[in-house]
Amino acid sequence: MALSLPLLAWQALATRDLFKAVVLFIAFGLLASLAWVRLGAPDVALAEAAIGAGLTGALLLDTLGRIGPKEEPRGES
Repeated sequence: MALSLPLLAWQALATRDLFKAVVLFIAFGLLASLAWVRLGAPDVALAEAAIGAGLTGALLLDTLGRIGPKEEPRGES
């Protein structure tokens, strides 16, 4: 778990696909909440899962749905 959190964070920041970045961000929030449970802070884990992964992830997915897919620039021929 200690290695997967920084790896997920890096992949969420480095990917060019916005939908994939949001899904990785949600996975990061859920994994961070599990880390809080392991550290003995279940109230912080519940807040992280509800706000960090749930609410923020839903808002980001809604925003992606409103702005539409990003068009890739066409190469010059």
